[in-house]
Amino acid sequence: MELRRREKPVRRKWRDGRGMLVVHREDGTSVSVPLEIATSYRARTKGLLGRDAVDGAMLLSPAGGVHTFRMRIPIDVAYLDRHLDVIAVRTMAPGRLGLPRLRSRHVLEAEAGAMAGWGLGDGARVSVLVP
Repeated sequence: MELRRREKPVRRKWRDGRGMLVVHREDGTSVSVPLEIATSYRARTKGLLGRDAVDGAMLLSPAGGVHTFRMRIPIDVAYLDRHLDVIAVRTMAPGRLGLPRLRSRHVLEAEAGAMAGWGLGDGARVSVLVP
């Protein structure tokens, strides 16, 4: 049995803006999704509040947990570790408080049901492309 050793994590310095989320599926294919990146306190605090729809996904970084108070739509939430591996995926209705995940460093948010369509689930790996 061969143990895979993780490389030292790359320090990510994202800024508020747009990019692409690449979901690497188990079958070797990948899906690209438009991504909004929120790294500043102000952008993370606002998040998806006040929106009726989401085009793609939103990455909150750093983040360990989220809430859906004052949201209008249910959302999918994926908790990511420092290697951008998915720890857990949950669907949250408006007005809920999500439990924080201990190893979570980033959180992805999308419209409810979208992540299943992308093939994003527990243990999946994603990458972020920024222009």
